[in-house]
Amino acid sequence: MAAPVEVCHVACCASRAGGGAVSWGRGGLLAFGSCRDVILYEPAMRRVATALRGHGGRVNCVRWVRRRDGASETELISGGSDKQLILWEWNGTGAWNDQLVKRVPLKGHAEAVCAVDAVYQSDESDLSLIASAASDSTVRIWSRQGSEAKCIEILQFGNGFVMDVCLSFLPGSNVPVLACGGDDCKISLYIQQNDRFQKTLMLPGHEDWIRGIEWAACGADLFLASCSQDCLIRIWKVCTKSKQLPEIEDDSIRLKENVFTVKDTDTTYAITLESVLAGHENWVYAVHWQPSFFKDGSMQQPMRIMSASMDKTVIIWEPDKESGVWLEQVRVGEVGGNTLGFFDCQFSPDGSMIVAHAFHGALHLWKQATGNKKEWTPEVVISGHFNSVEDVQWDPEGEFIVSVGSDQTTRLFAPWKRKQETEQSSDLPEGATVPALGLSNKAVFEGDMAVQPAEDEETFNTISNQYPEIYFQPLILTEPPPEDHLLQNTLWPEIQKLYGHGYEIFCVACNNSNTVIASACKASKKEHAAIILWSTASWKKLQSLLFHNLTVTQLAFSPNEKFLLAVSRDRNWSLWRKQDSSESGPVFSCCAYTDKNTAVHSRIIWSCDWTPDSKYFVTGSRDKKVIIWGNCDLSVNTEGNMLDSIKPCSAVLDAGDSVTAVSISHVLTPDGRYIIAVGLENGKITLYTWKQSGQEPALADWTTCVEMNNSQSHALAVKRLCWRHHAGRAGHNDQNNSVFWKMELALHFASCSYHLLYSRWFNVITICTKLR
Repeated sequence: MAAPVEVCHVACCASRAGGGAVSWGRGGLLAFGSCRDVILYEPAMRRVATALRGHGGRVNCVRWVRRRDGASETELISGGSDKQLILWEWNGTGAWNDQLVKRVPLKGHAEAVCAVDAVYQSDESDLSLIASAASDSTVRIWSRQGSEAKCIEILQFGNGFVMDVCLSFLPGSNVPVLACGGDDCKISLYIQQNDRFQKTLMLPGHEDWIRGIEWAACGADLFLASCSQDCLIRIWKVCTKSKQLPEIEDDSIRLKENVFTVKDTDTTYAITLESVLAGHENWVYAVHWQPSFFKDGSMQQPMRIMSASMDKTVIIWEPDKESGVWLEQVRVGEVGGNTLGFFDCQFSPDGSMIVAHAFHGALHLWKQATGNKKEWTPEVVISGHFNSVEDVQWDPEGEFIVSVGSDQTTRLFAPWKRKQETEQSSDLPEGATVPALGLSNKAVFEGDMAVQPAEDEETFNTISNQYPEIYFQPLILTEPPPEDHLLQNTLWPEIQKLYGHGYEIFCVACNNSNTVIASACKASKKEHAAIILWSTASWKKLQSLLFHNLTVTQLAFSPNEKFLLAVSRDRNWSLWRKQDSSESGPVFSCCAYTDKNTAVHSRIIWSCDWTPDSKYFVTGSRDKKVIIWGNCDLSVNTEGNMLDSIKPCSAVLDAGDSVTAVSISHVLTPDGRYIIAVGLENGKITLYTWKQSGQEPALADWTTCVEMNNSQSHALAVKRLCWRHHAGRAGHNDQNNSVFWKMELALHFASCSYHLLYSRWFNVITICTKLR
């Protein structure tokens, strides 16, 4: 039997927390922090494997626990703003999911954790070392064996901050070495001796904060790559130094060696500066080595590094085969004027793909071409809002989802299918662009696009040539566009601005015939809490509806367009009935409402929705109550006051937590029950069915269908729920599949919260069978 609920799409992006929020494991899973979740993404399958939930704050850093033999990782360590680390253990069987992963919290830091690294001490044992840096100016060393983990040492850095940490082992030994890079522009090396990490060396050279460091073992040598806000990358080499007679001094120029001796093994090591790489024009936030691989019975480390910078580029560096000088081999990056560079980057396990974490949270994926090794092409990767997702809606045909977020972007999500090309009307613009000194975007038509001059054509270095007005260039898409192309090339032209509210808009709604728009803004006084109706034909104000004293939190037109429902922070709802249309448009008058004497809700009413037959409407509140009101169709033809006829038709449903979103499916169950999705402040989503059985409201009319588990729910408050208007799944042509309709009835709905947008579908017949 099919699962009642399946998550079919997740839209999210990585946390804007600097470098370290992304890590690519040898098993092919890309782990990244997104708000309070650790997302495990499969780039090969282009899907989210699971979301690991356990942090109470933003996830700032993620690292796979590396094995020295290069085997696939089964453990993941993450650190967050909740001042703790979490070690995620997978038993190695089945798939990664929230139910099969064991969680081990590591608490001790006094401030947010900003960097973490971990490594097994040997291939045979499960003993691992973990190093974490936090804003409390300390680095903590943790020892973990089995299910027990404890802090074994605290390294104090006074008033300084450590930006990155990395663990490895000295060449030819099992002696752990820790590198710390911070705001003192120096790399601090700590060697474990007598079971304590002792400060051994300080490596100067960088002239600004060090943002990233990483070790790589290559044969009998150990290499350290570091990057800094001074736009430079430095590569250091650690090797064993044989005991020999002092060399005779001469006038030849040689690199300075930093020598130290490990007492436990009586071995002397020398550290020299191997190379300084200059190529970036802004802060370099991350540097990483290509992962080693197993070949001919030993681990082979490619001499290849990748760096990410705020100059909007990612560079792959390799030493020249003849001279050994490190040179830039590949440079990729973002285009357009709306981006701000990269925080982090990662190689895939085999080095054929690279991923970069942009400033706005977007992930960018490139794949190496099979023919030309220096050619890298963009690939499809997960994307989403980089701040709170405030609202989500299906289009009337149910083909795509539109979402809006606090990141000041509106995004469209749809199943990708491009089998038949459709001709575009010549009336439609090619795209839109924002002028350099403009506040509004403007449409770009085919004749507006700049013609590129020929190579041999003489061009004059004028101001207009240096700063072109139009940056838009049309694209022929064969795959979904990456984030930078979405920012630059798919900007929708602005049609109209509507002025009338005194403060920022809080909610909007449109009737089914697309003729009237209702809007409301934030308000602390009655005059500001007015609902304004606009005509889509003339874009003029039709009416101002005054009733509420505080912000109207949601508006909803009834499916038959005869009513407009409003719920508010003042704990009341108001119902407006459509009167005979005037010359300018329809007129609405208040026909029912609740006040302090008749109100059932005792806290803010956050959400509301209508049943598909316009008989009832539902309200959800911070007081944990869900109530269905009606019967509205009995009062449509009555004259005068409807106050007595609109009353609770259901018993009060206690949702268990503050209700922040409610939505009623447009499709009923086979036995005529309404399907209601309820989203809570704790991120949980529950599906109920309801049908009035008698004259008096009864709690038995409510039936719980599905309580979604952690991996299917959100980490923070559910902002909005929205059902697809038709049965079936978007992009699957279910309505034309007769076998599908005989077996099951699928409904598709979307939900949004902070940083995440989920799209799900569930099987109605399966649920109803369980109910019987």
